[in-house]
Amino acid sequence: MTTSFSETLRNATWADHESAESESYLSELMSGRLSEHEYGQMVAQHYFAYTALDGVSRRLAGHPVAGRFVFPELFRERALERDLATVYGPGWRERIAPSKSTRTLVARIHQVADWPGGFIAHHYTRYLGDLSGGQFIRMELQKIYGYAKGGGVDFYFFDDLGSLPRFKTEYRSRLDTLEREFDERERRRMIGEVKLAYQLNTEVLTELMHTVKAAA
Repeated sequence: MTTSFSETLRNATWADHESAESESYLSELMSGRLSEHEYGQMVAQHYFAYTALDGVSRRLAGHPVAGRFVFPELFRERALERDLATVYGPGWRERIAPSKSTRTLVARIHQVADWPGGFIAHHYTRYLGDLSGGQFIRMELQKIYGYAKGGGVDFYFFDDLGSLPRFKTEYRSRLDTLEREFDERERRRMIGEVKLAYQLNTEVLTELMHTVKAAA
């Protein structure tokens, strides 16, 4: 039986995915050992990364290939602004800055913006994770910090998508269409970019953990 491209992509990058999920910052966060401010530091780094990703998505909305993966319902910038206002208060913009690793991630997102496979790689890495494991993270954060919808964990709510399982199935079917759009070399190249995206996102979390330890 022929393996679909979405399955090939998932299988080829699963170890990278698991490495990102096991990062110690997330372990500390999910164990309730981080302060609200320390949680906010991750929200802030997400804000810079998703401002870049959403911006590139808007630019590519009309692209015949990349545009298939642009869903305004996924845009996270406004939700993250509500979360930052909840964590840090109305002056949140003056209290956040991108870390070195976040600047590297953002630079890479912009660098591959003209390459459909590169854009899709970063889009897939972030959003499929948010719609899957991210939902467990949200529930745990609500227990730990007492957040309700309206600020604090709005980043993880995707109400405009309707059924998340149905949307993920549709997303994977669009990944499968890349089998026709990309030759084998291009598919391998995209898989490599997904692995890089996981690495860059993991480095953001690693730097956050170093910041937490330095402040202890």
